[in-house]
Order: sequence, then C-alpha cells, then structure tokens
Amino acid sequence: MDFKNSDTIPGPRSEDRLPQTAQAAVKIVIVGGFGVGKTTMVGSVSEIRPLTTEETMTQAGIGVDDNFGSDTKTATTVAMDFGRISITEKLVLYLFGTPGQERFWFLWNGLFEGALGAVVLIDTRRLEVSFDVIGRLEERGVPFVVAVNSFPDAPRYPIEELRQALDLPPEIPIVECDARRRASSRDTLMTLMRFLHSLAMTGALT
Repeated sequence: MDFKNSDTIPGPRSEDRLPQTAQAAVKIVIVGGFGVGKTTMVGSVSEIRPLTTEETMTQAGIGVDDNFGSDTKTATTVAMDFGRISITEKLVLYLFGTPGQERFWFLWNGLFEGALGAVVLIDTRRLEVSFDVIGRLEERGVPFVVAVNSFPDAPRYPIEELRQALDLPPEIPIVECDARRRASSRDTLMTLMRFLHSLAMTGALT
C-alpha cells in the first residue's frame, strides 16, 4: 500500500498516546522467578494495552525449566512484557516485565539498560526462586523493592521473617500485593518511587 498519499496511515490508538502533560518518563523493571505474576502485574496496572510475548509451554522445556509449584501454568513469557502507567500528570512509568525461566535470563541485560529501579515479585510457596533474582539486582546495583504476591494458597509470613530469609537489609521495602488488582499493583509501584526518591535525597541514587 502507498501510505504516502493515504489518509489512513496507521498509528497508535488514541488511548495509547502519551499524555501531552507528560514531562518525565522512568523505566521500571518487574522481575521474579517463573510464575510469580509479572505478566499479571503489568497487565493489571497498564493504562495502555500491554504488549506480551507469552508462548505456549511445550514438552521441550521438560527437564530444562524448573516449573515446580506452577504445574497448571500453560504459557510463559519468552522476551518481555511492556506497559505504561501515569503516576502523575507529568510523570510516566514504562514497565518492562522480564522472563522468569532461567534459560531466558540472558535477555535481562538489555531490559535493565536505563532502568531506574525494579520490583521483585515473590511467591512464598517458592521463595528459593527469588534468591538468584535478587542477587543479580544487587550485582548490577539496581535499587529494588520486594512485593509478596498474594496467591490464595500461599503461606503467609511476618515481613521480618521474609527479610531474614531473603537476607535483605532493613532499608529495602517489602510490601504485600495482589498482582491481579490495579490498585494494589499501583501501590507497589508507588512504594518503589518513594524508595527511589529517598535514595536520591540521600545521594545514594546516581
């Protein structure tokens, strides 16, 4: 088709256009192990139609992927999830959800470029899958908060017990959230933004 003289040049939907009042954009990464709810969080909180790269899981992953505790999951993110949310009229967050399966972690390098901070989603039924995730963030020096996703059958632990189990210093915020609910996901992102602001005020954020 010759778009040069066409009146129907495709473009973003009106609801997907960046607000004209936006003056600053921040890149945030949502990370975690397989099946902890990253795609769900991006989808629930994004004000635009989220971009997802979920593919059907096949037998090729048997013996390769550690899916213990997520036996009912039939699809997985193979590249990234993407969404956007306006925190204020002037501040917009771009959200990037990472793939959870370890064989796709090489993609994290690009996703973390330019990221100001991260949300680590955890599932208390499989707390051990968060150890390597947190370790990678600490190695990169990426500020993060931890969000405990409220799965119906997941055990609940006091925050300080979780802090000890994850070996986190007292200044790292740990919050409970329900990744399915927009308000809860937005509150988690606001916790991260307040944490980043506090780091900037003390000179710890460069």
